Amino acid sequence: MISGRMSRRLLRHHLPIGLLTLGGAGLLYASRDYRDVITRLSFASAYPALLLVGLSLMIGPWKLLKRRRGAAISMDLRRDIGIWAGLASVFHAVIGNFEHLRGRPWLYYIYENWQDKHVQPFRHDEFGLGNFTGLFAALILLALLATSNDVSLRKLGTPGWKQLQRWVYGAFALLAVHTFTYQWVIKKPNLPWIMLAFAAIATTGVLQYLGYERRKAGSHR
Repeated sequence: MISGRMSRRLLRHHLPIGLLTLGGAGLLYASRDYRDVITRLSFASAYPALLLVGLSLMIGPWKLLKRRRGAAISMDLRRDIGIWAGLASVFHAVIGNFEHLRGRPWLYYIYENWQDKHVQPFRHDEFGLGNFTGLFAALILLALLATSNDVSLRKLGTPGWKQLQRWVYGAFALLAVHTFTYQWVIKKPNLPWIMLAFAAIATTGVLQYLGYERRKAGSHR
């Protein structure tokens, strides 16, 4: 039986967020002239994932700057955006591991015949940096996605749950490195998409900084 609160979240949050996410991804998918489905899906899921994670981090500082105090420790809107951010990010991570090296996803992280040229197997080039940062971000977001529910909040307690959820900052930083590293790796950077990613990352960073300054100023009053 779905509670009234969950029904409202499904109608007011998940439905519009889901439609916007899937609709935006569909437009990105249709806009590409790539020959295969995997490459299109990878591209179409990358930017919605980055934007959703950034948006989930903007809500807290924005509410703070608007002086809307007394909000619940887990705002439903932020949590629901985070759920879709996690879904999009994990989907992109899974599909992305089959984009460039079909049938050999382990080569995203280790060198082939590494004994010939390297002293250890793990990739430490730009390609490896892009892949490892994307993988670690996806694993963090998967953990946050799995605990973005009331059961986990009650089980972990408010302080423990909030401490876990703060890992989203690290995930976003890893996503930023992943995004710009891959633009370098593919050797065919697309300026409009680079600017979109930069705008999303910069806006999130500025709002986080302003929110931090507001909290710090409030603590000294």
